[in-house]
Amino acid sequence: MFVENVKLSSYSNYKIGGPARYFFEAKSIDDIIKALEKWRLLAPYQIRKANFGSGVFTLGAGTNILFGDEGFNGLILKPNIQLIKKEGDILRVGAGVLISQLVDYLINKNLSGLEWAGGLPGTVGGAVRGNAGSFGGEIQTIVKEVVSLDISRPQTKIIRRNNRDCNFSYRSSIFKLNKNREIIVEAALILKKGDRKLMQTIIEENINYRRQKQPLEHPNIGSIFKNVALKKVAKNAHKSFNSVIKNDPFPVIPAAHLISEAGLKGISHGGAMISPKHPNFIVNVLGATAKDVKNLIQLVKKEVKKKFNIGLEEEIVRL
Repeated sequence: MFVENVKLSSYSNYKIGGPARYFFEAKSIDDIIKALEKWRLLAPYQIRKANFGSGVFTLGAGTNILFGDEGFNGLILKPNIQLIKKEGDILRVGAGVLISQLVDYLINKNLSGLEWAGGLPGTVGGAVRGNAGSFGGEIQTIVKEVVSLDISRPQTKIIRRNNRDCNFSYRSSIFKLNKNREIIVEAALILKKGDRKLMQTIIEENINYRRQKQPLEHPNIGSIFKNVALKKVAKNAHKSFNSVIKNDPFPVIPAAHLISEAGLKGISHGGAMISPKHPNFIVNVLGATAKDVKNLIQLVKKEVKKKFNIGLEEEIVRL
């Protein structure tokens, strides 16, 4: 059932990562439940006693994950559930559906609400978990319900949450906070009728913007750090950032600006480099290791803190 010693670099947009002890790609909820039953027989007793979900990592498209060089001594479970089903005003979407697939579907059906995600990488499950957003939009604005599996108990339990109970916040949700306890399997989205031509124009503009401004020519995992909420910055410093403040969807100071002003563009360590094109991206330019990336992350945090007295928070997931 499980594939053993799978190279995680093959499942990472970064092309970085050691081997996973076990790997399983699930196509349905039943597949996930059966995989977890087998895992509970394989997992060390200490892990099962603490939390039956411990030692299991849920993988989407690998577009925001930094896998460790040493790999993962547990089960990587990829819920590749490919469901897109319209039920009245609701669209039910499986966790494994790529955001790009969903955007294409919505254009064809003249459904509006996700134009901001044009060019956004990753899966629907990952987007919901991290409350993905860009160009002033966030996925929480169209989520009606999320279906997940509580895997922390001896018997896997299906949980249905409405939008409010998902506790969405900036690039976060209850699913992100409940580490190793739940697996998102489906989301119900509320969309509205749109103008196909207008939707296509907005989406193409967003895709082109990403191509022009982001270093997509190199393996990457997107923005490393969250943008900084203006309310977290001392009021006497606001004026110095007036020209760069943007809505994301509330007023923020772009992390890329802080990194650039700290003089870190183009700095490299091993095979990793802080992108000169977009300094909130650390790109794999020459066979980088996770250690190379981690060293640059620490350097950025240190230098931005020194120059601006602002602590940057990571947006990526580390494993």
